[in-house]
Amino acid sequence: MACLSTSGRKGLNVVVGTRNHQTQKHLCKLFWQQKISRSFCSNAAIAAALLCKNNANSMSSLLPQRNFHGVGILLQRNAAITTGQDYFANMHTNTACNSSSSGPTSTTTTSSPNVNNKSSNSTIITRNCRQYSSVHTQQPAGPVREIQIDPYIILEDDLKYFYDDVRDLLRQGTSQTELDKIASYYFDGQGKALRPMVTMLMARAINYHLNKESSNLVNKQRFISLFSEMVHSASLVHDDVIDQSDIRRGKPSVNALWNHKKVTMAGDYVLSIASIMIARLKSDDVTIILSQILTDLVQGEFMQLGSKETENERFAHYLTKTYRKTASLIANALKATAVIADADENIAELAFQYGRNVGLAFQLVDDMLDFVSTAETMGKPTAADLKLGLATAPVLFACEKYPELNPMIMRRFSEPGDVERAFELVHKSHGLEQTRFLAKKHCIEAIRLAQELTESPYQKGLQVVADLVINRMK
Repeated sequence: MACLSTSGRKGLNVVVGTRNHQTQKHLCKLFWQQKISRSFCSNAAIAAALLCKNNANSMSSLLPQRNFHGVGILLQRNAAITTGQDYFANMHTNTACNSSSSGPTSTTTTSSPNVNNKSSNSTIITRNCRQYSSVHTQQPAGPVREIQIDPYIILEDDLKYFYDDVRDLLRQGTSQTELDKIASYYFDGQGKALRPMVTMLMARAINYHLNKESSNLVNKQRFISLFSEMVHSASLVHDDVIDQSDIRRGKPSVNALWNHKKVTMAGDYVLSIASIMIARLKSDDVTIILSQILTDLVQGEFMQLGSKETENERFAHYLTKTYRKTASLIANALKATAVIADADENIAELAFQYGRNVGLAFQLVDDMLDFVSTAETMGKPTAADLKLGLATAPVLFACEKYPELNPMIMRRFSEPGDVERAFELVHKSHGLEQTRFLAKKHCIEAIRLAQELTESPYQKGLQVVADLVINRMK
C-alpha cells in the first residue's frame, strides 16, 4: 500500500519522488481510467496505480499530446438557447445535475499567481480515509489524506501552448507586420489567463460528468477558451484607447506605443480572427452564445458612460454594467463549452451561472483593489476609476454613510479635489468591506454550483477558482 503525501517543501507534493505537477496530471488521467467509482474514496487504488508507473517513459506516455489545428466531427445541438440575460434576470437559478458524494471534504487555499508562476496556487482536499506514509515503510501513517489541487497544474497541457497558438492565429491572418505586432502585444503570457483557465476547467469537469472525453471534443472546447482570451484582450486594447491609459500589466499600453487609429483597428482585427475561429466549429448554438458576449461588451461600455439619479438605480445600473462588461464573457464561454459537449439545458445553465458568479466576484474584487492595492502590484494606476469619473461598488456603498458623495458621482468627480475626497470617504466608510462581502457571496454561490457536478480534480479546481478570485491581490 502507498499514499499521495506532501513533501513539506513549498510548492511540491511528492509521490515517491514525482513532482507535484506530474502527480496532479496523472491523477486526472487516472480518474478517467478508474471508472468503477467516481469519488476520492478510490484514492488508495489511484495512488497504488501511480506508484506502479515509476518508469519515466510510461509516465510520459500518460500525458496528452498537443493537438491544436483542425476540427473533426461536429456535434449538433437542437435545444433552444436563451441569450442576452442580464444581472437581475440571472439572480436565481435551479439546476438539476446528478452528482456523486463520497464523504466529508474540506478545502483550504492559497493565493493565485499568473499563468507562468503556478507553484504556490493550490487547495488541500482532506478526506477521512486511511493514509500510508511511504513506499519504503509500508506502514499506516494516520487518518488524514491530503491531495493538493492546483488548477494551473492540472490544466498545464491545455495552457502551456496557449499564447503561442493565439499568436500563430494572428500571424497567419495578416501580412501586415505592424498589425501583427500590435495585435499580439498583450499575448505575451504575462496575464493571469483566468478566462481560458476557468473555461477549460469547466469543459473538463463537464466532460467527466457526462463521461465524455475525446481529443476532438477537448480541441473544440479549447477553441472556445482561445476565443474568451482573445475577446478579453481586444476589449483591453479598445479600453486603452477610450481611457487613454499609459500603463497595462506593468508595461506601456498599446495606446502609449502606437497611434489611436492603428490600435483601434488592431483590436478589431483580434475580434475578427476570434470570430473566424469560432465559425469554423460550425455550431450555430455556440456561435449565438459567443456572439452575445460582443453584444454585451458594447452595451456595457455605453452604460458606463451614463449615470443614474437615485442611489437604488445607480447600484442596479452598476451591477448590470458589470455583468455585461465582465461576467458575460466568462458565463457565456462556459455555457458554450457545455453546449459543444451536447450537455442538457440544466448543465449548460449551471455552467453559465457559475461563470456569471465568478465574473461578478472578479470585477467586484477588482473595483475594491483599485482603492487598496499599489500601482506596482496591480500593474496599472490605482484610483483609476475615480479619475475616469466612474462610481464603482466601494463608492456606491460609501454613499450610504456619506451622502456628500452623491453630487460628486453626478458630476463624475470632475471638480478639483473630488477624486481625493471620494477616495478618503471610501476608506472611512465600510464600502470596501461591503464590496468584499458581496463578492464573497457570489463566490460561495459559484462553489455551490460546482459541487453539483460529479466529483473530479476539475470539479475541485472550479471550487478553488472561486477562492482564488476572492483572495487575489492583483
